[in-house]
Amino acid sequence: MRDITREEMSVLVRLQQSETEIVRIESVLEKIELEKAELEKEITAFEKMLKGHEHELNQTSAACRDLEAEIQVINDRIVKSRENLRYVKTNKEYQSLQREIDDNIKRKEGLENSYFEMLEKKEAEEVLVREKTAEFDQLKDHIRSDQKKIEKNGKHDRILLEKYRAQREKIGKHLDPELFQKFLEISESGEGKAVVEVRDEVCRGCFMNIPPQLYIEVQKGKNLILCPQCNRILYHVESRDDTAGPD
Repeated sequence: MRDITREEMSVLVRLQQSETEIVRIESVLEKIELEKAELEKEITAFEKMLKGHEHELNQTSAACRDLEAEIQVINDRIVKSRENLRYVKTNKEYQSLQREIDDNIKRKEGLENSYFEMLEKKEAEEVLVREKTAEFDQLKDHIRSDQKKIEKNGKHDRILLEKYRAQREKIGKHLDPELFQKFLEISESGEGKAVVEVRDEVCRGCFMNIPPQLYIEVQKGKNLILCPQCNRILYHVESRDDTAGPD
């Protein structure tokens, strides 16, 4: 426990006022960044969904191309087999070649049915991708606009934050460096509250009662006293009741 003057305590209280504003504004700016990040997540999620649809369309398009190529191969075989019919010499050869042609025709018909089904699927997926792409562009424009508004609203707070940080440093110069450092350490561990008032024997930082004798010492204001519970610097503001004389 070190001695402290009323002037030093007054500086600490003013320092706390700046610190309180710094913490408040930092909290506001943190919420702004979180809000912007949540909006960015919307873009990422929608983009992922769109890429999924595009991937499905690419797979369907590839399947259509494969079917087209296979149909062309089967069709070439049919044409070639029909040409070869003119050169067969026996009925057995003719029948064998004709069965081959018939099998390829059935195979071609089955492939064509699959192709038309796949083509319908591809066309539906193309429509879906176009619609989702348009939705994505609109969503992205809307979110980018919202993010700019959010950032603009936070611009004033960023200016204020720098102002209070500078003010904190300026006020801190009126304190012994060791005491200023102590203040910063307590503030960091105490969620921005390093100096708190004691009222009716209750610490306004943790709202716990402090021992009566310690309360008397705080009222005297001659020593740097920390709360036994939250370890914050305690000070007392005299009320009219404290200073009033007898009736």
